[in-house]
Amino acid sequence: MAFRKLIALSATACGAALISQFFAIPAAIAGDTPSHWVTSWATALQPIPNRADLPPLYRAPEVAGRTVRQIVYPTLSGHGVRVHFSNAYGREPLVLGDVQIAQSAGGAALRGGSSMQVTFAGRKSAVVPPGGELDSDTVSTEIVAGAPYVISTYMGPQQTLAVWHRVSNQVNYVSTLGNHAADPGAEAYRTRFTQYAWVTALTVDAPSSAAIAAIGDSITDGMRSSLNRNQRWPDAFARRLASTGNRSTAILNLGISGNRLLSDSPCYGDAIVRRFDRDVLAHPGVKAVVLLIGINDINFPSMPPRAGLDCDFPHTPVTAQSLIAGYEEVIAAAHRHGLRIFGATLTPASLPREREELRLSINQWIRKGGAFDGVVDFDAALRDPAHPERLLPRYDSGDHIHPSDAGYAAMAEAAPLPMPTEAAHR
Repeated sequence: MAFRKLIALSATACGAALISQFFAIPAAIAGDTPSHWVTSWATALQPIPNRADLPPLYRAPEVAGRTVRQIVYPTLSGHGVRVHFSNAYGREPLVLGDVQIAQSAGGAALRGGSSMQVTFAGRKSAVVPPGGELDSDTVSTEIVAGAPYVISTYMGPQQTLAVWHRVSNQVNYVSTLGNHAADPGAEAYRTRFTQYAWVTALTVDAPSSAAIAAIGDSITDGMRSSLNRNQRWPDAFARRLASTGNRSTAILNLGISGNRLLSDSPCYGDAIVRRFDRDVLAHPGVKAVVLLIGINDINFPSMPPRAGLDCDFPHTPVTAQSLIAGYEEVIAAAHRHGLRIFGATLTPASLPREREELRLSINQWIRKGGAFDGVVDFDAALRDPAHPERLLPRYDSGDHIHPSDAGYAAMAEAAPLPMPTEAAHR
């Protein structure tokens, strides 16, 4: 398994865990107490295109010498937490001057007295080289699933933002100049942005727990779902799971809007065949995967090339055979590491006939091919019975591709419960 490369040594970043029922976590090392670490919240990063003529959607806020405050919602409770930072795609060192974690009081405000120092090998600051990743020391605090937490990071004086998760559907904040990591109030946080930056996971100490990773494109990412309301389908599935009494399974959203199975993009990150190791296998406690990907592979070859920034580049044609080969590559990677992987059918997108035939062919293979450990039939859940190439109107956000909040809720209902997480044996 491609475990995280920890660049700055932390007393607990090498830390330990027990062998879980289904999945082997690194054994405890001297000085660590027995524990079981499971990722409770996660996101996946993509590079910001390195161009001088970026359109407004791709312009990052100024962060040098400022404090970035981000709100996350863990999906698994635990008795301690580690914050994971990634400088993937970074072109310069990531300088962390001061990091705090706190309970949210709404917006950029903190709940009084809840802010706690995050350290790295006992130090308040750390430097993560380009391409590096780093876990914090354990913060001894109770993490409650479903509650909002605030991670405040005072950035180095020359820091720039070159990597993010672009569609967070969550308002985050940048302060005026200075270290405002411990500020309980929101007064200094005058800049808003709707991306995640550098923080890619919260990992909690939660024995007898596991995680299910949802990976895919904008329909996993929750594009066009309601801002600040956690209406993406993995959010709704996490709530559904908790309502059954299962509070020992985290649901991780690793979708990237615009992402493809086979082709990288200057805007939408590495293809899933290349990012699967880093974005799924590196997370402790993951036992199962829901894979929903392919509609952009089908659509982007037909998009007209654009002058300047062309996010759909390369416009690589695909066939059913090439997509199936990509799925099989991801399935094999999951099975090599004992993970179950569920194939999700591609949802209706009002496609022209030739592309629609390809979508239907892929869905037939997902349902009947037998390569996946199970099927999540999102197509059946969202399609209009009278016009199966279209979304049911109440499930359509308005662009005829992305679901509405009601559509994402219907997707969550379509996922099987219980979703088996015992190790796959192939």
